[in-house]
Amino acid sequence: MRTHLDVKIAERYCSASQKSRVLTETWVYNEAFCPNCGSSLNQFQKGKPVADFYCAKCSEEYELKSKMDSIGLRIVDGAYRTMLERLKSENNPNLFLLSYDLGSFVVQNFLVVPKHFFVPEIIERRKPLTETARRAGWVGCNILLKDIPLTGKIFYVKGGEVESKERILENWRKTLFLREEKELATKGWILDIMNCIDKIGKEEFSLSDVYAFEAVLKQRHPNNRHIKDKIRQQLQFLRDKGYLDFVARGKYRLN
Repeated sequence: MRTHLDVKIAERYCSASQKSRVLTETWVYNEAFCPNCGSSLNQFQKGKPVADFYCAKCSEEYELKSKMDSIGLRIVDGAYRTMLERLKSENNPNLFLLSYDLGSFVVQNFLVVPKHFFVPEIIERRKPLTETARRAGWVGCNILLKDIPLTGKIFYVKGGEVESKERILENWRKTLFLREEKELATKGWILDIMNCIDKIGKEEFSLSDVYAFEAVLKQRHPNNRHIKDKIRQQLQFLRDKGYLDFVARGKYRLN
């Protein structure tokens, strides 16, 4: 995978946003592949709502968002209400994120966030536009990348270093079980426990390590009076799906 953007293809465009769009879309089309099946990607014709790329073999769709320099902790997206409706849809696209260095035109980071990691909790409502704005009252949203588990950020390129195709496909397969869960509230619980495991920061951890997040989980789920029971339930689920291994009583290991 080459990480340099082809600057010549954007020479005839005037605005910076047009140049960025052409540079990044062309790079993804030429260099990226479908993380679900490994096939090359096709580009939608302009005018297709939301998605930018698709895989003709497995029908996965992808939206691309690119930024100069770092990707950051939040990604600006469209209308808040529309985004929440998209989460309930089967054809909600996966998200490609790309950042590049403006001086060298080299891709620094390129990753995919699978659509099964999108739940209402990671969608932040922005303030309505003021009365003087052209679209007064319109409410947008941000995607909170910081609230997505590490396994939901699958890097093709990280810090300029290219990941192997085999590893990308493997990382994608690791969490496909989340697509079986259609109830967003239940999926939210699973992702919360994944985030807790990420914050523990150890390959092997104990049940008590996860219990330490009881107060945080109670704040996120104020109507649940049995937080520890829910923690055990989700750990059991993740073990059954092969995300975790059961090592000994109250001991787990990340796969």
